[in-house]
Amino acid sequence: MKIKPLQKYFFFLIVAISSCGETTTINRPDVSHIAVDVNIERFDKELAAIKVDDIPQKNIIWQQKYGSFYSNYTQDMLQIGSPADSMRMYEYLSQIIKQPDFIDLNKAVAKVYPSMDSYENDLTKVFKYVKYYFPEYSIPRFISYVSGFAYQTPIGEDYIGIGLDMFLGEDSEFYPALVQSIPLYLSRKFTPDNIVPRVLEAVLREDLYPIPDNAHNTLQHMIYNGKVMYAMDLMLEKVPDERKIGYTKEQWDWANKYQADIWSWFLQENLLYSTDMLRVQKYFTEAPFTPELGEKNESAPKLGTYIGWMIVRKYMDKNPTLSLQDLFAIDDAQKILEDAKYKGK
Repeated sequence: MKIKPLQKYFFFLIVAISSCGETTTINRPDVSHIAVDVNIERFDKELAAIKVDDIPQKNIIWQQKYGSFYSNYTQDMLQIGSPADSMRMYEYLSQIIKQPDFIDLNKAVAKVYPSMDSYENDLTKVFKYVKYYFPEYSIPRFISYVSGFAYQTPIGEDYIGIGLDMFLGEDSEFYPALVQSIPLYLSRKFTPDNIVPRVLEAVLREDLYPIPDNAHNTLQHMIYNGKVMYAMDLMLEKVPDERKIGYTKEQWDWANKYQADIWSWFLQENLLYSTDMLRVQKYFTEAPFTPELGEKNESAPKLGTYIGWMIVRKYMDKNPTLSLQDLFAIDDAQKILEDAKYKGK
């Protein structure tokens, strides 16, 4: 089961317009002819509806129906062991489904997600683009579930999971109570309109374009992340840029306003070719802001990713005949920077 570190949060069951704006870079292909039809299987509803006496039979059915997902769910998400151990499953699932927290959480999920039709439609559009650019990619199953705030969009052997309890909306009553484990700067992005971009980002980073082994310095990490974001540009229709990268509108506006200053700062601090990942990684990971820049904590986080995105956008502006596969195949980050002639705008 492949799970990004940032997807693991908490477990309680049982124990702007700029010169690099999208309109200047994106020319999407016609994918209407591509045969993709996403269906989200509602394991969350099945588990929420189970009765204690049904557990032995359901445990057998779910092993057959959900395969590797169900094994990952019980072992990695719930951490209650293998479903092959029927006695253990009965004991622990009996406890879980009777917990008030579990019952209340499933009620909240059912209220926000009575149907997944709109998300199926949006994911179908996205994965038509995925299939266009990566025709050999086999579209996996999509399975929704509730894990107790453990995993958001895990990718398994043959499935993509959608943890609906991690997309209840920033005003959900559950997230403030978990603030010690899930900071508000993270939970503000746990909204329904983040399902599609987060699923796509997980697929890109895990399946289609994992970070190359030769990404050792800041620039290489910038360009890698910039490529991922550019792929999201191509595959996400009508999704605001700030949602793609996970910014608030204010953070997006701040980054655009100070783009040239941010670039100059990376240069002045000699960060571009730094291999000190203990220092550099904070410019690519989730955070409420970037401490060194801005006043009153108003700066945007993940500025390495933001700058890399702007560089790649400019590079593709200058090389409009390149395909996404061509872009991914270029492993020389310095070449992309030089050819883009990026100077902070």
